[in-house]
Amino acid sequence: MPVSAYDSRIFRNLFGTDEIRDVFSDDAYVKRMIEVEAALARAQSKSGVIPAAAGDAITKALDSVQLDLEKLAHDTDIVGYPVLPLVEQLVVHTPQETSRYIHWGATTQDIMDNASILQIRSGLQIIKRELRELITTLESLSIKYRDTPMAGRTHLQHALPCTFGYKCAIYLSSILRHADRLDEIEQRCLFVQFGGAAGTLASLGTDDSGVRVRAALAEELGLIDPPITWHVARDNIAEILNFLAIVGGSLGKIALDIMIMSSNELGEVSEPFVPHRGASSTMPQKRNPISSEVVLAASKLLRANAGLGLDAMVADFERASGPWHLEWVALPEGFVLAAGALHQTNFALGGLVVNVEAMMNNLCSTRGLIVGEAVMMGLAPFIGRQPAHDMVYEACKESIEKRRPLLDVLRANTRVIETIGEDKLVQLCDPTNYFGASQSMVDRMVELSKQGASGASRVDSASL
Repeated sequence: MPVSAYDSRIFRNLFGTDEIRDVFSDDAYVKRMIEVEAALARAQSKSGVIPAAAGDAITKALDSVQLDLEKLAHDTDIVGYPVLPLVEQLVVHTPQETSRYIHWGATTQDIMDNASILQIRSGLQIIKRELRELITTLESLSIKYRDTPMAGRTHLQHALPCTFGYKCAIYLSSILRHADRLDEIEQRCLFVQFGGAAGTLASLGTDDSGVRVRAALAEELGLIDPPITWHVARDNIAEILNFLAIVGGSLGKIALDIMIMSSNELGEVSEPFVPHRGASSTMPQKRNPISSEVVLAASKLLRANAGLGLDAMVADFERASGPWHLEWVALPEGFVLAAGALHQTNFALGGLVVNVEAMMNNLCSTRGLIVGEAVMMGLAPFIGRQPAHDMVYEACKESIEKRRPLLDVLRANTRVIETIGEDKLVQLCDPTNYFGASQSMVDRMVELSKQGASGASRVDSASL
């Protein structure tokens, strides 16, 4: 019976997808372990460690093996690991003359780690596809709303004017960096595992037979052949889990923005309308931002899983006495959560309803206070920065207390008019004249995105 939201028949499609669950299901994991055992036999045949014909014979036998999964579960509960019970069943279903070579020189963690790495590789492909979809969506939003004015907010208060395209381009920048990180992870972290009991490959002799088998196994599985056994150096797994967590962090930031911007008081965006989605059992008017709420929760859970990966790095001696088990929980959950959060974010942003009129109304709602810095910087060259700050501060204070437009208050200040003139003052008080370099940064970010670069990968070395 399901006991968590990840595999619950009720909640599972909020927190994940069938596709990613299939990658990390029990059936998929067992198939991966069998795949590894077959690949190991082929690698050892090619390396001359076992008879030349044994590898293909074992592979053929394992391709059609029918396991008793109930017995596997029962025996795993006794042994503590699934590999010994699995090998016992594989031997029974393989011709006797070749079955003796199944699992030759290997240890439990070799098989389990390789099965996990194969799952991780498939999971990363799903994450990569979802990231690419998100990049395309954010590119489109950045371009479409490049010049759409809205209030930029700091500490939840109006700060300076910006554009909605600028916000989307900032989101885009982090997602592009995640795409770069994923490419690097595929080149750095997907190691084959083969070391035997203590990682020394002693079971295959004192020559380089074990190293040759490991290289051949890496080729068979399409993984990286490491220079040394890594079974107690788990930084690659921790990096993958932390990668998923920082992806979740970026998605959580987007989700939080959407949730606040979709509040009735702001009404600047809303998630795509689907009948009854986000409905309340008592309030018929409600359209809650469900996808964003789920993404925000997932981002927190992903950070917790990242901590498990870091804990699992602290392994004792040449075979850990327990921390490795944390990965059995963290990896499937991490991938389900990350893929689910990306899926929900792609849904929310792919059909995002953007209320341009509300953005402009909110921008103007403080009666011009949002251009306080613009006026200050316009006065500063003539009267000095601090005097300009003090003058505008007093004007803003009066605007708030008397609920008058800042422009009207400043117009009544003779010194302001004498210093910069009314036409310049009107120009400075127009929030759409104070976007700074935000639009050019949008253009640059979109250009980099279309080139398949994050910007970080194109830093001029001469500037460092």
